[in-house]
Amino acid sequence: MRPRIAVVNSSSFGRHFPEHLERLAAMGEVHRLDFPSQIDGRSLAAGLRGFQILIVSVTPRFGPEFFAHKDETWLIARHGIGVDNIHLPSATAHGVLVTRVTPWMERDAVAELTIALLLAVLRRIPEAAAAVREGRWAERAAFVGWELRGKTVGLIGFGNIGSRVGEILARGFHARVLAFDPGVPSEAIREAGAEPVALEELLREADIISLHADLTEENFHMLSHEAFAAMKPGVILVNTARGELIDETALMAALESGRVAGAALDVVEGEPIGPDHPLLRFPNVLIVPHIAAYTHETLRRMGEKVIADVERVLRGEIPEEVVNPEVLPRARAFQK
Repeated sequence: MRPRIAVVNSSSFGRHFPEHLERLAAMGEVHRLDFPSQIDGRSLAAGLRGFQILIVSVTPRFGPEFFAHKDETWLIARHGIGVDNIHLPSATAHGVLVTRVTPWMERDAVAELTIALLLAVLRRIPEAAAAVREGRWAERAAFVGWELRGKTVGLIGFGNIGSRVGEILARGFHARVLAFDPGVPSEAIREAGAEPVALEELLREADIISLHADLTEENFHMLSHEAFAAMKPGVILVNTARGELIDETALMAALESGRVAGAALDVVEGEPIGPDHPLLRFPNVLIVPHIAAYTHETLRRMGEKVIADVERVLRGEIPEEVVNPEVLPRARAFQK
């Protein structure tokens, strides 16, 4: 039986490298499907009925209700690193293999965009460029920014991407880098050129804060009203991790008070957002549409990895980067 393969809510898979879709089509019947990001699990299961293999993006959420109504799934291949939109215990209970892109594949692209966003806010590049387009060159003295050299940058999360950002900041810009990550040994942080600190110290000391943490139930809205109150006045915030790490009501209050002097966000809670999103009323907020991994090099690698996952499963082999390995003894993919 040729499997049915759904590419779900992905704006990038197969777009720049159509050969990726061609290779999938040689293995099964391929459909590209889009669903509302907040669709409920039962409706999502109904929309994907009959598909054994799912290649998925950061939305929608594949929660317990989805798996309770979708028992014919063999594989969910995440076209990205994060799997926070997939309820892994439910996937495992229903025999569904879940894979992700190998983290190093996105490392440089996301780290480089983090630095680009930070510099754009520090040097007020979007505002200055808009002034030129609007014939306001003479206002150039209004766009005075800040230098990155010598600043104290706090990284929340110092894993695959955070450590690369820290390396660029410390070695390329001679910034002082603080890192909070309970999952990384202090010595490893020091060897990478950063100072391991508690979250409270990071919030208190940092001129710039950049988020690189995974989203979990524990750190949902970790940047709360209390966290912003603990920060230095005039702090700069960058987020290329997950929008849900920030309480956006608290962020807007901090922007209004001047506690946050500027923010650059690749991710926003409840994305995608429209032009009426309240954060967009702040001229010192720069938001881009979750493009951190969108380089030609990274998208090629990511596509190749997803295709390899499908190929291996169809050959009865275990793919790389299975994020729920406890499912292997009862995986539906190997009981066909």
